[in-house]
Amino acid sequence: MNPNSSRIIALLSGPDQKGLVAKVASWIYEREGNIIHADQHRDQEEGVFFQRVEWAVEGNRSAEVEAAAFRDFGDSIGMRTNVAIPGTKPKVALFVSKANHCFHDLVLRWKAGDFPCDINLVISNHETLKPSSEWYGIPFEHVPVTKESKSEAEARQLSLLRSYDIDLVIMARYMQVLSAIFLDTWGKPVINIHHSFLPAFAGARPYHQAHKKGVKLIGATAHYATAELDQGPIIHQAVAQITHRNSVQDLIRKGRDLEKMTLAQAVSWHLENRILVYENKTVVFD
Repeated sequence: MNPNSSRIIALLSGPDQKGLVAKVASWIYEREGNIIHADQHRDQEEGVFFQRVEWAVEGNRSAEVEAAAFRDFGDSIGMRTNVAIPGTKPKVALFVSKANHCFHDLVLRWKAGDFPCDINLVISNHETLKPSSEWYGIPFEHVPVTKESKSEAEARQLSLLRSYDIDLVIMARYMQVLSAIFLDTWGKPVINIHHSFLPAFAGARPYHQAHKKGVKLIGATAHYATAELDQGPIIHQAVAQITHRNSVQDLIRKGRDLEKMTLAQAVSWHLENRILVYENKTVVFD
């Protein structure tokens, strides 16, 4: 394989049928591609096929042309097909409030080269993280949100996302609910971190809910945001053991580490094009 060759990653999903793996491999082979990695999964109950395939584009072929051709090929075999070209960095916006742990963790991982993206914008309903954002060299936009001004605030947020040509929104402990109108109008992925092991303790103050319930473990859930609060497709979850000796503050402290690790892993998988959403579930490829 030519070390300078371009690569393509394709995610396919659709009704299962005989010969799909062979058809995909043959198409890539016939166009002189070299498969680097391929993985597939079949939902036995629903009869749905999922595949992630990554290949190198050899010769003088254009990755952009091959990607478009593969989309057409996917349509021809009845598959929903998403195609990405690694090296094209998505533009990311972070939505934050006052909590800073997920914000700093994401930015430092990005600065270290862990995320193949560009963090181009921070939007917040508070000015708490403005100095930190500016220190990192990321534009910061303060958009206050009240019950009365929510629609105007979301219109301003959408305008900013468009002006910065954003591809992905990450809610890094942004303590506001994005409306169905916002999500429908935006039409691109939004990843949220919720500080509980969903579906348990959805909504506000989940650590307080967990402490009152006397549970023996707490969790964090990274999921795609949908109009239904904390009910979007789950990407990644993690848990930590607790005991009766732990206070609410202990749960919050333990939870911060879970939130950082869980959100970072979910973002990484998304940026590496490893996630397929089907109905309200996800298939996450290794």
